[in-house]
Amino acid sequence: MNPTLRQRYGINNDRPIVALAPMAGVTDLPFRTLCEAMGADFSVTEMAATAPRLLASQKNQKRLHFTPHARVNIVQIIGNQATEMAQAARQYADLGADIIDINLGCPAKKVNKKGAGSALLADLKRVEEILTAVTHASPVPITVKTRLGTDHDTDTVFEIARLAVELEIELLTIHGRTRACRFSGTAQFEQIAAVKYHFPQLAIIANGDIDSLERCKTVLTQTRCDGVMIGRGAIGQPWLLSDIRRHFDDHFIAPHLDKPALILRHIAEIHNFYGPTRGVRFARKHIRRYLEQLQFGSAFSRLAAVDCPKEQLNILADILMALSENTASSSHHHKPVA
Repeated sequence: MNPTLRQRYGINNDRPIVALAPMAGVTDLPFRTLCEAMGADFSVTEMAATAPRLLASQKNQKRLHFTPHARVNIVQIIGNQATEMAQAARQYADLGADIIDINLGCPAKKVNKKGAGSALLADLKRVEEILTAVTHASPVPITVKTRLGTDHDTDTVFEIARLAVELEIELLTIHGRTRACRFSGTAQFEQIAAVKYHFPQLAIIANGDIDSLERCKTVLTQTRCDGVMIGRGAIGQPWLLSDIRRHFDDHFIAPHLDKPALILRHIAEIHNFYGPTRGVRFARKHIRRYLEQLQFGSAFSRLAAVDCPKEQLNILADILMALSENTASSSHHHKPVA
């Protein structure tokens, strides 16, 4: 990987990049801040609009909050009009973005209906127009996040990589599925490995199905990529980022991990960021995943209908305390006799 690029990200040359993937409705300011504290080298905003009428909307502005101690601020843009995307890239750079990431991978139907996200992989001419326009217009570096292709064709990604090299795009993140697969089946890391083999000069990050340290090690060994981007695998277990950083980075000082305190702090930050009504609603998806990861998913039923932030936190605190007590009791019960 280009040493200059690693310097920009503030990452040592002797270890893989560990990043948090952009996820609509998930990677808001509270979650990105938490994951960076847990060890993510960088995170990427939720998809930011490029249509002029949406740029100043409250919803879009909410996505543009940068984390307080970020090494680099990355805004991901989505759209299918080259001129609009180029203009938006300039505007986001003016607002403080250090890097603009172009979304060619989102498989959501409402996004694809507009010809954006992974739908663009069916129109490589338009992809070239967009990448060319944005790279020429943007005062900051460009990265791209993509999938392998649209349906059964997994060779489209080679054309994206070729364009990335031609346009001197800094970094290519590849999710190992096609658009048609969405999130079903398993990621095809052998195809990502092939792209890295054919384009060794291009910095490539592997993405998809990385939900444990062991899986991460396997993916890096198989693909020889420059790093990994963790998406759904970090929801409910942001401490996975610490596990991965600790394994690969001898200089990394992992934060003290008190899972109940971390979870409660995260939920409180969601309430503060969105306000009481939306905050409680947005918090539910994270609470459900936290409890599932802690093997206590059945307890979520106690929180499903709660609409008061304080009550949501109090009930969650009770659940986590009960879980801690059960875990401690179980450990004591199974303690071997000397």
